[in-house]
Amino acid sequence: MKALILVGGFGTRLRPLTLSVPKPLVDFANKPMILHQIEALKAVGVDEVVLAINYQPEVMMNFLRDFEKSLGIKITCSQETEPMGTAGPLALARDKLDDGSGESFFVLNSDVISEYPLRQMIDFHKKHGGEATIMVTKVDEPSKYGVVVMDESNGCVERFVEKPQQFVGNKINAGIYLLSPRTLDRIELRPTSIEKEVFPKISAEKSLFAMVLPGFWMDIGQPRDYNTGLRLYLDSLRKKAPEKLASGSTFLGNVIVDESAKIGEGCLIGPDVSIGQGCTIEAGVRLSRCTIMRGVRVKKHACISGSIIGWHCTIGQWARIENMTVLGEDVRVSDEIFTNGGVVLPHKEIKASILKPEIVM
Repeated sequence: MKALILVGGFGTRLRPLTLSVPKPLVDFANKPMILHQIEALKAVGVDEVVLAINYQPEVMMNFLRDFEKSLGIKITCSQETEPMGTAGPLALARDKLDDGSGESFFVLNSDVISEYPLRQMIDFHKKHGGEATIMVTKVDEPSKYGVVVMDESNGCVERFVEKPQQFVGNKINAGIYLLSPRTLDRIELRPTSIEKEVFPKISAEKSLFAMVLPGFWMDIGQPRDYNTGLRLYLDSLRKKAPEKLASGSTFLGNVIVDESAKIGEGCLIGPDVSIGQGCTIEAGVRLSRCTIMRGVRVKKHACISGSIIGWHCTIGQWARIENMTVLGEDVRVSDEIFTNGGVVLPHKEIKASILKPEIVM
């Protein structure tokens, strides 16, 4: 079985982190975003993953070679010379996706984090016998999104309504698809939207079905949603694999800590915190609702909340970082500095407080 992951372009919404690596390689809960998806695909029998990418393909492939070996899965690249939308990449990778066996294949958006109920999706797809299955998720404010209107009894998609002003339903496209090879025949080799140009045609033929996603879902392509996604992911981990979470008096709520990280005395960490490989958290540090990426050093009595700290940063003593501050790679924050929502580009030294949200270049 095969899968295509839509990796996309420059990851501008997640800068400054994407100034160091392509967006799918940005860490999420202590491993690259894309690895969560590849592991889930491998678990349901996918043996080849195609990455549709138009930005830094060589960086991506060099990084993933080790995982290709350790997971025992083939990872290949389909490079776009121009942005091809969400359907064009399928036409571009046609030869990789359709091997003549008639086997359906997965398509995933790389920004999406969820519990990936792919086995249930395969079963649902086989049961309805249609051409395509899309995963949908329930939202509280459907007027912000394109809504999928479906027959609740069997999941058959009736139509799509873009940002409805009157209530027509509360389910939106979750960016996870299972498609028959014959869907490829509908797609021209040009920039095309699968949501706007391909799915409505399949729906009109009563051959598009929607499965409601069990569990959580989040598009983590921008910092605030990334932090929300971490909270949902750790909540899910608490229910499904609580042994992966940190325990003890130091930790409050759901926290994930790499086994190589060092934590000093008198710290209070949590809720909703991820601490990466090789981090040093010195004595008396307070962390909540934040991601601390690989190789970070947080000095004594610093306080970090609601923020993302990029790889190999150093946070000074008694520093206070909050309000969705995002530090790029190798940023050094001096002692007793306060940052209130700053976005700091890589390799900077912060010697003066950032009193209101701004970009530090």
